[in-house]
Amino acid sequence: MPGKSKSSHVRKRVVGVGGIFFKAKKPKELSDWYRKHLGIKTQENVALFTWQPRKSSNRVGYTVWSIFPHDTSYFHSKKRQFMINYRVKNLDKLLAELRREGVRVDRRTENLEYGRFGWVTDPEGNRIELWEPPLTNKAPEPEIPSE
Repeated sequence: MPGKSKSSHVRKRVVGVGGIFFKAKKPKELSDWYRKHLGIKTQENVALFTWQPRKSSNRVGYTVWSIFPHDTSYFHSKKRQFMINYRVKNLDKLLAELRREGVRVDRRTENLEYGRFGWVTDPEGNRIELWEPPLTNKAPEPEIPSE
């Protein structure tokens, strides 16, 4: 069809950003800096921003912002300073498709009260967290409403 690019045929797999995680040598001090200078209220170095999807005004979504200790093993790399968490609709289906495509997919998944998690690694070695939120969003931390 004229005018259609290849990108218009790409399936939507990620539906949003679920979280932004980064390392710090002094997480508490850095968290205090973000609170003082940028107004990000944290509890135990975690901020939880709330938002509402356009299609469902009675449902609440969350984006997590978190500082991890510099020696955390959660990112699976001492070199990597950041990890992005992306929201997905069907974690199992997406992980199976990514495996078929040759993407490095962690064998482990986690099921927690606030969602299901899986991990993949991009070609440059960045660990990516995939999150399928529960149907009723349960926040593990206090909420910070987004404007």
